[in-house]
Amino acid sequence: MAVRRVARRFQAIQRILGALVGLTSLISLPPLVIALALAEPSATAFFDSFLLALAIGFALWFPVRHVDYELRLRDGFFIVTMTWVVVGLVTAIPFVLTAPHLSYTDAVFESVSGITTTGATVIVGLDELPRSVLFFRQSLNFIGGMGIVILAVAILPMLRVGGMQLFRAESTGPQKDSKLTPRIADTAKALWAVYAALNVLCALAYWAAGMSFFDAVSHAMATMATGGFSTHDASFGYWDSPVLDIIAIVFMALGGINFGLHFHAWKRATTMHYVTDSELRSYLTIMLVVALAVTAALWIGNTFDSLPTALRHGVFQTVSNMTTTGFGTTGFSGWPLYAPLLLIMVSFVGGSAGSTAGGMKVARVMMVVRQGLREVKQLVHPKGQFLVKIGGKRVSESIVLSVSGFCTLYILSFLLMTLLFAATGVDVVTAFSATAATMNNLGPGLAGVAANFRDMSDLSIWVSSFAMVLGRLEVFSVLVLFSPQFWRE
Repeated sequence: MAVRRVARRFQAIQRILGALVGLTSLISLPPLVIALALAEPSATAFFDSFLLALAIGFALWFPVRHVDYELRLRDGFFIVTMTWVVVGLVTAIPFVLTAPHLSYTDAVFESVSGITTTGATVIVGLDELPRSVLFFRQSLNFIGGMGIVILAVAILPMLRVGGMQLFRAESTGPQKDSKLTPRIADTAKALWAVYAALNVLCALAYWAAGMSFFDAVSHAMATMATGGFSTHDASFGYWDSPVLDIIAIVFMALGGINFGLHFHAWKRATTMHYVTDSELRSYLTIMLVVALAVTAALWIGNTFDSLPTALRHGVFQTVSNMTTTGFGTTGFSGWPLYAPLLLIMVSFVGGSAGSTAGGMKVARVMMVVRQGLREVKQLVHPKGQFLVKIGGKRVSESIVLSVSGFCTLYILSFLLMTLLFAATGVDVVTAFSATAATMNNLGPGLAGVAANFRDMSDLSIWVSSFAMVLGRLEVFSVLVLFSPQFWRE
């Protein structure tokens, strides 16, 4: 009986993964249309990729299409993790079949970087690539921004999963049970509606400020996803436009804010939720302090000719790194004093819970800092009763312990990944910044990975790909699969 139940469980998981892989094949269709319209040779590659992904998805789904099994939360973790892995493997195919004709190892890195919204790349010569390939890269950021699984829960009720298992495993932040609407599918649809609307506004703003329509749409998808992919090697330095930089700053900052706040602002036509949200205040405060500190370093180091120019680049790079977008104007690795290290460190904080940003999330950082301060007070007043509060409300001990456990595992994972990078032969600075760039889903790093990951060994590339998935799924969802208890019925 137990063996039969396990078999049905894995058949149900296979059915869902098959449907998701089949859904992934649709990502190749828009670039296929662009390739056909512009008579680009990449059309064949995208058509072949579409057929191959569709065939793999159908082969997984068809034999078990009638299996009905009620999945549990732990099944959600497995499905979500496997989805990111399988989708990363499948969406790598076009990068092999057409320009830039990457090796499969590099292609997987590029596709995983896209769907995890990391923005790191192994490609040099983006300006010469076919537009269909460039659009495909940007669309990976767009899909990965809000999450492939949330998209599936929103539009694929045929999966016959209640949805909460997948949504809880996919959502970011310490409080995953909060829903914007009574039904989880409606919540996912609401999030995607807000996400799509902000993408449209961002694209229109870029277009009005001087980008071509293609670049505007492409960069909007990477901006709101806090993904950081660009259609140019120079990223935002290609335009050297203060107006475009300001627009990017605004929309990157919006991408790093809890999308639940955006939903309430749209649904109730009020901004009061922004004003009263303590996490948002902390998010903006950290961003402001770091931006001023970076600007001061640039001004003291005479990096730019004037204070306004230093302020513009300092603010842009701070917002880009804190939201883990990874766009750049001049490249920050050569900036003076403490600026490069500070910009790497702020990526550990990341954006708000429930945003498209990476990192540990502001809510968790707030909680663990206040927990530390509580312990200090407890030492001074052993008999006192001190509570951890966020927004004036007490945070339950279970959440405080969960956040503490998350931070511990995140740091331990970071140290382990850094050691793995160092074991591949890179220097310590490159190992540290490569781990920060991938686990925090930041993209650019320092030293050997300041511009791209092209010179990294194949082993380093696979370690990077794993680190990106580990960071995107916030450690727990991946590490739980390595627990023996997970596999016990």
